[in-house]
Amino acid sequence: MQSSQTFIVYRDELFNASETFIPAQAESLGHFRPYYLGLRPIHDLHPPHDRVHFISRAGLAGKGKRIQFKLLGPNTALRQRLLKLNPVLLHAHFAPDACNALALTRALKVPLVASCHGCDITVRDDRQTSLYLWRREKLKAQCSRFLCVSNFLLEQALAKGFPADRTLVHYTGVNVDLFCPDPRISRSPVVLFVGRLVPVKGCEYLIRAMADIQAFAPEAKLVVIGDGPLRSNLELQASKSVRNFEFLGVQSPDAVRKWMNRATVFCTPSVLAESGQREAFGMVFAEAQAMGLPVVSFASGGIPEAVADGQTGFLVPERDWQALAERILLFLRDGNLWAQFSRAGELRVRSQFDIRKQAQALEAIYEQVIEEYCRARKPVESREQTILAWRSTHD
Repeated sequence: MQSSQTFIVYRDELFNASETFIPAQAESLGHFRPYYLGLRPIHDLHPPHDRVHFISRAGLAGKGKRIQFKLLGPNTALRQRLLKLNPVLLHAHFAPDACNALALTRALKVPLVASCHGCDITVRDDRQTSLYLWRREKLKAQCSRFLCVSNFLLEQALAKGFPADRTLVHYTGVNVDLFCPDPRISRSPVVLFVGRLVPVKGCEYLIRAMADIQAFAPEAKLVVIGDGPLRSNLELQASKSVRNFEFLGVQSPDAVRKWMNRATVFCTPSVLAESGQREAFGMVFAEAQAMGLPVVSFASGGIPEAVADGQTGFLVPERDWQALAERILLFLRDGNLWAQFSRAGELRVRSQFDIRKQAQALEAIYEQVIEEYCRARKPVESREQTILAWRSTHD
């Protein structure tokens, strides 16, 4: 196989602050070089600027182009621009985005791989967009592979009729060279939350737990990183019951790693949301453990795959904030227990979720998909060549 074959990473919006794992995965590949395509840019996280293309700019001025792309596919100018890259495959993230990219893969004559990350599968159909529901069966028929980020999500996808022969588990992976503890930095009695401030992340239960925790460990501090529609309500809740807390909003990846290196416990207690959404895996759990930071959370969705209960962290029944407080206090009080779990978490991530190992697995998937696609297209191309030859002799 050629080295550094070109492929396209597609996401409607490039990228939300919580989606560092998408470019991290793409850039980890050794034999494939990513270019990034999206409907529009947003300001949270930027892919490499020299390898990014947008359907339009943000705002109302580009809205017509975005709608046209979703409904009709790429225009001639975009198709020609992308063909110059000579892509061999398109990898879309989230199933609704993959639906938007279907027409593009046909125009470029490349296979489609779609990563499913959670909300695209677990959210109830009455909460999904009508366009996605209308196109989902076509996506199931035409997409070469569906990559689910956990076995939990795989089961959910199969239950919704995704094809069993083309749907599999692929863990995204963690850059363990980047996410590794710095022993020069001392730990503080910080309980760290990282995630969007939305119902599924369960921050309200951690705030309840912190009130109990600070009754026994008054030096403990809650640090919340992330933003979202629940922020003002959560800050109000914390102000009424928690003595020492800080909401930092969205932070850079580097700042998040520094807090993971300073904290004593990581806790994002995800729950089943009213919409049906669950935590599919939770990359941030793996990243925290890679930093030597023990986890306490609820045993919800795919979290038990990310965290080994009783070895790298503690998982308690969903919404049991009192049990959450008890387990967090164990790590705050017992340094030997903390050190044991810290080391176990770091080793487990290196063994199971190292991005280099996952990159090799992903490249093998790509190679198989490309081979299958080329083999399937040969009869089509032969027929097209025969028709062209016949026409040339009868004109």
